[in-house]
Amino acid sequence: MKIIGIGIIAFSLVVLQLWIYKRNWAKNLYVSVSFLQDAIYEGEEGELIEVIENRKVLPLPMLKVKFQTSRNLGFSDEKGSKTTDQYYRNDIFQVGGGEKITRTLRFVGNKRGYYRINNIDLLASDLFFLNEDGKNMETSQYLYVYPQIYKQAEFRSSLQKLNGEIIVKRHLLEDPFEYRGIREYQPFDDIRSVNWKATARTGNVKVNQKNYTAMQTIRIFLNLEDDGVWKKEREVEISMQIAMGIASFFLAQGIRISCYANSRDILTEEPIEIEGLSMGKQVDVLGKALARVDVTKGTGAFGELFKEKILSERESLFTFFISPNGYEDFLELLEECKTQGIAYHWYHVQG
Repeated sequence: MKIIGIGIIAFSLVVLQLWIYKRNWAKNLYVSVSFLQDAIYEGEEGELIEVIENRKVLPLPMLKVKFQTSRNLGFSDEKGSKTTDQYYRNDIFQVGGGEKITRTLRFVGNKRGYYRINNIDLLASDLFFLNEDGKNMETSQYLYVYPQIYKQAEFRSSLQKLNGEIIVKRHLLEDPFEYRGIREYQPFDDIRSVNWKATARTGNVKVNQKNYTAMQTIRIFLNLEDDGVWKKEREVEISMQIAMGIASFFLAQGIRISCYANSRDILTEEPIEIEGLSMGKQVDVLGKALARVDVTKGTGAFGELFKEKILSERESLFTFFISPNGYEDFLELLEECKTQGIAYHWYHVQG
């Protein structure tokens, strides 16, 4: 009888703790999974932070934290993960009462894109691992992976050569009645722009910086149409890297940038149209827009979208076209630009 009594007590305790855990395991339990940075460049390292905080006395002998994100994020710690069409993570924690655990997972942004974590699944067991109860948590974590800034030597050399032509036109478009400061003299500066008082005061040749007309901008047009039998996925990606390279080069010189692309934004499903970027750090605006390009959604007809804009704005400093394909309608548009005297350069991206 004594053994039976002990068995009944033990069984009752097991049932009791099962009841306690079922009702209380998720109370005052706070779990988050978040990207430390909201944006990195392709090929750079980022960090994902897992935080588990159990703000109650009841310990959790086993807590599973599951989530999924893109397989294009290459995690260095592969323990507890599986990669198929997505990257699936399943981390197991033992969390004491009142304990907080923080874990850092490092990864590399292997491919340009816009990546999200939308859900976290939690599974917790009782003291004797007899039962698991689950809970789904919605979250809204995102990461932009910008295209790399294209830095190939031949490309940089071509920008330097084109820069001379752009500098000349830039000075022709200066507003002679408005000044925005004083800077060091550069070899391309007109001697008439020297500020003699500032030069005498500092001992170094200084020039007045003039404001520019509102239309003074460099335009970048990306034609990412890729309708051939053999897809040029790599060339499409390089095209976006070149756009980042052009923008970062000229934004660093204080020149305004506009960028247009006939690709689809993964969030808005609209073509890319960005105007009036004016500071070096605003290359991030372009980086985010290009990160959200979804090449699988197809592209709009380049001429229909941008022909009027290309041919009507004559006061721009320079126009860059970037395209991996030279389809007939696109080539006809370039010929029309030439006929109308629009200064442009086409980066024909080829494998």
